[in-house]
Amino acid sequence: MMLEGMLLLPLIGAAVCPLAGKKSGAARDLLLRLFTLAELALAGGLFYRVWNGEEILLVFPSMLGLGLRFSVDFFRALYALLACFMWALACQLSKEYFAGHGKNMGRYACFTLITLCGVVGVFFSDDLYTTFVFFEIMSIASYPWVAHEETPGAMRAAQTYLGVSVACGMVTLMGMFLTWREIGSLAFDVLRENGGNAKLILPACLMLVGYCAKAGMAPLHIWLPKAHPVAPAPASALLSGMLTKTGLFGVIVIGMNLLGDSPAFGHVMLGVGLFTMTLGAVLGVFSVNLKRTLACSSMSQIGYITVGLSCAMLLGHHGALAAAGAVGHMVNHSLLKLCLFLCAGAIYMKSHTLDLNELRGYGRGKWLLHIVFLIGALGLAGVPGLNGYTGKTMIHEGLVELAEEIEGFSIYRFCEWVFLFAAGLTTAYMLKLYICLFWQKNPDEHRQAHYDELNGHSMTVRSALVLILTALPLLAIGIFPNQVLLPLTQRSAAFLNRPALTHEVAFFSLTNLMGGGVSLVIGVTVYLLFVRTALYQKEKGYLNRWPEWLDLEELFYRPVFTRFLPWLGTTIAAFLDGIPNSKLVTVWIPRGVTAVFSFLDHLPESWFFMKFLPGVCVTISRVFDGFMDTVLLAIRSLFLMNRKDLQHAKTHNPVTRLSFAIAEGLHKIGLVPAKLIHPRAPEDERYGTYLTNAISFGLLLTAAGIVVGMLYVFIRMGH
Repeated sequence: MMLEGMLLLPLIGAAVCPLAGKKSGAARDLLLRLFTLAELALAGGLFYRVWNGEEILLVFPSMLGLGLRFSVDFFRALYALLACFMWALACQLSKEYFAGHGKNMGRYACFTLITLCGVVGVFFSDDLYTTFVFFEIMSIASYPWVAHEETPGAMRAAQTYLGVSVACGMVTLMGMFLTWREIGSLAFDVLRENGGNAKLILPACLMLVGYCAKAGMAPLHIWLPKAHPVAPAPASALLSGMLTKTGLFGVIVIGMNLLGDSPAFGHVMLGVGLFTMTLGAVLGVFSVNLKRTLACSSMSQIGYITVGLSCAMLLGHHGALAAAGAVGHMVNHSLLKLCLFLCAGAIYMKSHTLDLNELRGYGRGKWLLHIVFLIGALGLAGVPGLNGYTGKTMIHEGLVELAEEIEGFSIYRFCEWVFLFAAGLTTAYMLKLYICLFWQKNPDEHRQAHYDELNGHSMTVRSALVLILTALPLLAIGIFPNQVLLPLTQRSAAFLNRPALTHEVAFFSLTNLMGGGVSLVIGVTVYLLFVRTALYQKEKGYLNRWPEWLDLEELFYRPVFTRFLPWLGTTIAAFLDGIPNSKLVTVWIPRGVTAVFSFLDHLPESWFFMKFLPGVCVTISRVFDGFMDTVLLAIRSLFLMNRKDLQHAKTHNPVTRLSFAIAEGLHKIGLVPAKLIHPRAPEDERYGTYLTNAISFGLLLTAAGIVVGMLYVFIRMGH
């Protein structure tokens, strides 16, 4: 019953907490903490059973058509326990974090627990269908975290987050359809049996799109640096430390089982990992926002883990050390980001700002915050004696093993130096944060005096205990890696389809200490010669020198999807509409069509119905899909627009002009009420807030996609 309880308990809490909040905010906050603690207790009991060798399987054969299938092995039990631990601590801090300025707390509590259910469901899933169901629940339920403050920046980031989640999720769904068609199953064990099947390369790559996007891998990372800074700090800790790991869960399931023996795929993932870790580190160095820096750091650390997985793929059965490093750094990064983001939350609670120039000197005299943040910063930088060093060391050794496979010059040696350089950049931006917060003085004497007045009472006892609890695992893993971390990675090896590491790792050998030392030297050098000279001026403080135009979302994704593709479709339609009624239309096109069908008439019937006709149907379906997109955009531009932008849109936006013309025509014949002709004012909530409307729109698109997809699966099953 523990597994069923872990899936149901958060949903019960999601219903109870908002209802309790109608009567008492204190009761709602207490229930939120109690539900997460109860979930942690269940996860602990489940982990204990699995540790003792028990295998747990739960199947609902007819639920949601294809059935839901859950299984608990060591890796899944470990990550479910870690997720519940992070939720429990984040919710313990939430009460103080939102005190005095919290709003929509019932909604926050509800979606926090639904997201927990989605995360637990992903980690316990035993087939891709179950994974997808809970992955989408998690993605949509976590949207309100990003949009919580409902500021323009938060809504913009939430729009990006939801857009990436829905679009990439639909690509993943298409890959699942193709996989089902080829092997008739989505179960993990069947995927493992079909590893190396050339027909599954395309479906596997499609499925990886959604998981890589959620993990924050470049170039699908665009949501991550924008979502974390605007979300509440407890939610940011969970977004960074745990939701990105659900993406890595999918990458492990598909990559290690279906494509793990493909050198080409291993090299692609190695390149993606190196690019992601370097780009994230560079963005972190340039950032002047506390939480954005930590968000970019998350992107970089995901790159480290991807490098570890790719090395395990390329080394095959010799990849035990690299696989252990990937799992170890997954655990380490989750714990590190819990610590650092909750520290950022403790800072924001009293300062109400995340700008480094305004935060200078905040931590002076706050010894507990100073110690905990320093432990997290040193751990992330890979300083020996803390947990971050252990995972990076194993991944680094995996890269070295890969380089030694080829004698003489090897591109893997270059990869090793990229790894060390990115690790050095991590040291540079964490050094920047640490010195800014705890050693520099704020140039505004009144602000510094206010910060100094907070010494001794900058947080409650509960918050202090939470921060201490986030720091203790970092020390335990860092000081006793072979006793604490290594057993976890050994028992998790089976899930990664790689042999377990059979020997202890010499973490503190001279060679490994020198490797970590090289990164630290690079980091200090970058900080002194670049950060302090090019990115900092004594009079102006920290400078944001990252070019505004160099934003991948604004530079590529939005122009392509909102301007280029609509323009392309309009141009093609205008061209077809402008063909004159000449011989081409009246004679040659009909003759051509007649000739084509005459040719098809002589072909075997099976070819026409099995290959050609399905292709035509797919083409027609894509045309109608584009038409529906246009209709939905017209509806959205009509009903979800501010009056502030109305006149401009009426004049310049053809979609809006068309939608208003249609609405006014329907109003004249009595089918549309007058109140829907003119969009609501921003402050008028009779028709729902922007948040609820945006969620409804995203749910509409997702539900439509899932319904159509399931119909397709059922039809294929019938044949």
